[in-house]
Amino acid sequence: MKLTKVVEILEKIAPPELADDFDEGRIGLILDLENNIERIAVALDASSYVLKKASEMRANLLVTHHTLIFHPINKISKSLAESLRFALENEISLYSMHTNYDRAEGGINDVLASRLGLRNIKTAEIGKIGEIEPCTSAELASNVSEALQTPVMYAGEKKEISKVMVLGGSGFRTEFLEIARTNRVDAFISSELRHDILRAYDDLCLIDATHYATENPGMEALCSRLREIPGLEVEFIKQPPGLKTIDKS
Repeated sequence: MKLTKVVEILEKIAPPELADDFDEGRIGLILDLENNIERIAVALDASSYVLKKASEMRANLLVTHHTLIFHPINKISKSLAESLRFALENEISLYSMHTNYDRAEGGINDVLASRLGLRNIKTAEIGKIGEIEPCTSAELASNVSEALQTPVMYAGEKKEISKVMVLGGSGFRTEFLEIARTNRVDAFISSELRHDILRAYDDLCLIDATHYATENPGMEALCSRLREIPGLEVEFIKQPPGLKTIDKS
């Protein structure tokens, strides 16, 4: 299948116009080799590990959530040069679907809300708000950890949580937490929780479930959708977690 046809399919799944302004020019084809596509690799990031795995499966296209080139550049670092060289030598085109896929139907946040068992879901800007069976903060944190298969951190003890907002990636920002407050949610689940947010939003249960674990399910789900396309082989590349935890209990 021609790369242009695959791009059309990807843009139907996550229309570029859904992206935030800062993503303009940073989504879509990051490296366009105009090649025919038989095998697609899907991952969260275009890391050196992922690029190597994509080459081992002889992928012609790597689709990621985070783009290899995020900021405008006027010089190329050694690490970026190595990544681009590897992709070029192995004839792997690169495609990124970032905040457009966050907002898209069936995208990052829809999948996250579903994975965490939210009901009666509604969209809140870029995140999702829904209901769960009433539980305590500790019980919810444990449920999130199990559902996403990741260590979590949480703050804010509540005896009964029934309304939750979720936002994949680095969502602990004032503009999103104010949406949570306006909608009277009990808990907010995202990643990259900061000290100033802890102090300013101590009325909420805040659960940090890591950037990787809150976004990765959406990329796994993308594989299932792409596998429905005749003539394409699709494989998900699971990345090593990177950070390690030490249990001294």
